[in-house]
Amino acid sequence: MGNVAIETSELAKRYTLGTGRRGYDTLRESIVATTRRSLRAVARRPEPPHEEETLWALRDLSIAIEHGEVVGLIGHNGAGKSTLLKILSRIAEPTSGWAEVSGRVGSLLEVGTGFHPELTGRENIFLNGAILGMRRTEIRRCFDEIVAFADIERFLDTPVKRYSSGMSVRLAFAVAAHLEPEILLVDEVLAVGDAAFQRKSLGKMGEVAREGRTVVLVSHNLAIIQALCGRGILLEGGRAIADAPVEETIDSYLRTLERAASDDLLARTDRDSRGWEGTLIRGLEIRNAGGQADVVVGGRPVRIAIEVTEVVPMMECRLTIVNSLGQPIATLDSEVSSPLDVRDEALGTRIECEVEALPLAPGRYRIDVLLKGRRQIQDGLQAAGFFDVEPGVIGERPMPTAGADGDVVFAHAWRLPS
Repeated sequence: MGNVAIETSELAKRYTLGTGRRGYDTLRESIVATTRRSLRAVARRPEPPHEEETLWALRDLSIAIEHGEVVGLIGHNGAGKSTLLKILSRIAEPTSGWAEVSGRVGSLLEVGTGFHPELTGRENIFLNGAILGMRRTEIRRCFDEIVAFADIERFLDTPVKRYSSGMSVRLAFAVAAHLEPEILLVDEVLAVGDAAFQRKSLGKMGEVAREGRTVVLVSHNLAIIQALCGRGILLEGGRAIADAPVEETIDSYLRTLERAASDDLLARTDRDSRGWEGTLIRGLEIRNAGGQADVVVGGRPVRIAIEVTEVVPMMECRLTIVNSLGQPIATLDSEVSSPLDVRDEALGTRIECEVEALPLAPGRYRIDVLLKGRRQIQDGLQAAGFFDVEPGVIGERPMPTAGADGDVVFAHAWRLPS
């Protein structure tokens, strides 16, 4: 393999959905089903086949990553990013094709990956080190640094099952980053934890990258991908549709998002749909005070409207405004109620959110939508819509037209010496 750290050839992973299982049966239904199985066994008649649906999480994926490369995996939900990392970590087996990894692998795929809940934090550090193939002396050399980074010294001898999710991810990241694996696989965990820990984690990731170790990073935050990675691989439908310098791959991804937003939203397959009621996001539009769609002026009122297929009890909606690099700028959440909120039957299947003065700098933004009903997620779409902000006036001060940093403009006033 030479200098290649990770190589895959025609890698594919298939999952089976809808294996014929239903919800909980009544006692009568269970007795009838058991009797039928017994009679079929006596008559030597096979069970009728269950209706099954297959999902290809990966399909014909062939990539090669050299030692020392820092690669970002980009793609919408369900594109196959996490499945690829699980195969590279030997958590899942491929359906066909092969993957070869040359070097000691450290994986951070979710909160508490590889931890034993009954063991203490101290014991799990040594356990993870042993799994990575490290000697006890090597782990001891890094031990104090891991504990200090994770900031869990007070709870070091407490079983991990009593840790909060923030404590677990701090320890998991500290172990994965400090035990010096030759290849580090990281899946979206940098989005967990408080802001201070996220900054510290990004700094450590940059340090790991500069040390020449191989890093494969999955994140929906394109700014993190762009800051840390030199190369980007865009996955869609389990296939690599772009493999290029990270800026080019990000541009390709943004174009795919815009194409998806312009299509029929009901036909989108990259949705987060876990609800019981079956309501879906049908459409989204954003209009300025004059009624013009998709182009709004900074500092002026806007109305965002979401059309759904049906209304469910306790309907709530959350909108996240995201900039062109995938960084969330603001969240508008109906669950955080206000006396100004109203529920009007005349709206039918339409949800509206009014913003009195949009404080966004000129640029292009997208809107992610999450629907809830009965306190359960019903549907969710990233990049349900896009809009452009043109320079306007906020607080009687004109917005900068170009060359300004940041995405938000505040109303402000100066006092300067004459």
